[in-house]
Amino acid sequence: MKYQDSTYNIVYATDDSFVSTMGVSIDSLLKNNKNAKKINLIVLNTDISKKNIEKLFRIVNKYENGSLKLIDAVNIEKKLSLNVEQDRGSVSQYARLFLNDIFDKKINRILYLDCDTLIDGSIYDLWNTDLHGKIIGALKDAFSKYYRKNIGLNKNDIMFNSGVMLIDLEKWRNSNIEQKLMNFIIQHKGIVQQGDQGVLNAILSKEVYPLNPQYNFVSIFSDYTYEQILLYRHPVKFYSKKQIEQAAVKPIIIHFTSSIFTNRPWEEDCKNLYLTKWLEYKSETPWKNEPLRKDGRGPIKKSIKLIFGLLPISLSLYVASIFQAYLRPIKNSLRGI
Repeated sequence: MKYQDSTYNIVYATDDSFVSTMGVSIDSLLKNNKNAKKINLIVLNTDISKKNIEKLFRIVNKYENGSLKLIDAVNIEKKLSLNVEQDRGSVSQYARLFLNDIFDKKINRILYLDCDTLIDGSIYDLWNTDLHGKIIGALKDAFSKYYRKNIGLNKNDIMFNSGVMLIDLEKWRNSNIEQKLMNFIIQHKGIVQQGDQGVLNAILSKEVYPLNPQYNFVSIFSDYTYEQILLYRHPVKFYSKKQIEQAAVKPIIIHFTSSIFTNRPWEEDCKNLYLTKWLEYKSETPWKNEPLRKDGRGPIKKSIKLIFGLLPISLSLYVASIFQAYLRPIKNSLRGI
């Protein structure tokens, strides 16, 4: 199907601890898409303070084509009467699994964005991407074959990064995806490898159209060379070197994904290539005077980061790859996830 539309329906999900980071993302989205007809923002809200809600509206009200609506997020643990483990972040991220009732039935396409994204250009081409009959468009993620088995996938199935998802909402509803996601969580007693992202991969792996990496330019693309990515992550059916290099010329959505080696822009001691750009956007938000956060990692992870920082990069990535590509998924398997 050929799309030529500039009315965007955008979904974020957060609690109060990450709302300022989301605010930077929203401001960058609106600033760089002033030519869009309408940008309808939906925030799945888990206990965002009144003060921070007011700040979000201050951002959106700067732009004529923006609108903002906050919806109370579904609490996955209450809904399923089950303790749910989150691999990273907070359990509030599970709210993005519940999309059926957010929009009117006439809305058939949405774009989900993680809070730690920066939108540094127009999303027109992304929004109008032909998904070729698939339910979602997403970035192929750099995970080894051993992760796939833990969530019931074949060794060559796609694993995707769920931080940017272009979703055919009509197909999502008609395929009963929400119920399938909940069934998977219940089946695994709330413990799934990679938390909500793992659940999405388990159900939607065969329904993914791979997006151009420029629409989810994750941190490993700027932190390492292509050869270093292969050494470190051992990805399966990944993008080519040319595809990554072309995306690096002008990434549209920069995604500050977490890493044991580096901090992120809202944290002290960040060395990300796009740190200055993120700080410039932050300076235009109501959180411009909010101090950077301390490194929240525990002493063991800080020590690992320090040790690896003293080693030659190729050696440190080789050693890290043993844990990342092999030991971590084995550990997950032994835990039953």
